[in-house]
Amino acid sequence: MSSTIVTPDLDAIVSEIHIAAPPDRVFQALTDSEQLMRWFTDASCPVKFWHMDARKGGRYSYATEKGNFEVNGVSEFECHGEILEIDPPRLLVYTWIGNWHLDKQRKTIVRWELESKGVGTHVKVTHSGLAQEQTAREDYRSGWPGVVEKLKEFVEK
Repeated sequence: MSSTIVTPDLDAIVSEIHIAAPPDRVFQALTDSEQLMRWFTDASCPVKFWHMDARKGGRYSYATEKGNFEVNGVSEFECHGEILEIDPPRLLVYTWIGNWHLDKQRKTIVRWELESKGVGTHVKVTHSGLAQEQTAREDYRSGWPGVVEKLKEFVEK
């Protein structure tokens, strides 16, 4: 089961989960385009493509088909950014620029931290830079827990 909080300054969403798999396996699922296509998707908003160039300075992008919900008037979601830090299998940090944000150019930051715990991995994802994105922040409050649950389900199967 995942846990999720919004930081007191309303700038970040933090979701955490334990996954019964080693960090290198979890990291692979976070950085391989083919694997991202299989788990970072949802029936309510099916993924169209995922491209990930998992190296410092590399770029990523993804887009969805038209979903059955809207955020800030958008129902076909597109996101892209640049890898800022990568330290396999413990850290992945990238900018996150979403077309459903009020400011379509706002660079928010997604930080994945993986820590070996016993026979598994403690996963912590922090999405920051959301203080001015109230509607998107509320969407992420329910979205990131679903993302980490899907990651867990995919990696553990």
